[in-house]
Amino acid sequence: MRGARHLAHAVGRLARLGGLTLAALAALSIFTAVAGRAAAEFEPLEIATQKGVVVLEVEVARTPETRSSGLMFRTSLPDRQGMLFDFEEDQPVFMWMKNTYIPLDMLFIRSDGTIARIAEMTTPLSTQTISSGEPVRAVLEIAGGAAAQLGIAPGDHVSHDLFGKTRH
Repeated sequence: MRGARHLAHAVGRLARLGGLTLAALAALSIFTAVAGRAAAEFEPLEIATQKGVVVLEVEVARTPETRSSGLMFRTSLPDRQGMLFDFEEDQPVFMWMKNTYIPLDMLFIRSDGTIARIAEMTTPLSTQTISSGEPVRAVLEIAGGAAAQLGIAPGDHVSHDLFGKTRH
């Protein structure tokens, strides 16, 4: 992360000196954002489904900055990985796919850990809003089609520290 901040500072200095074009600046800012995520820490998350327990590794977006960037600019998402967006309290949530290059399944999760609804195979690069449909505490984004493949459905229970982490 320190290297990404150093790069961002250097890019800013060059830009102020007129040494970079706007296109180069945009490309470097995207690189800086992605490089900063390379050192992301993953946390275990479990989902109790009708087929059994599914174990995933997730990055957790806990700040407004990490929630707003999410999985933007990524071109792949490994199996059984995802991003968990923590909204800190139950509230109506609206997501979108702007600058997100891969289809995702969005699991809207209540504060008790139950999945309220799933938006499957969301459209890459779309600015259409995707609603939670009711107040939720969190949203889990996983690769598009993974929810159906893993047997994850509304009503299933998610275990993670955000929800009082109960083991199945």
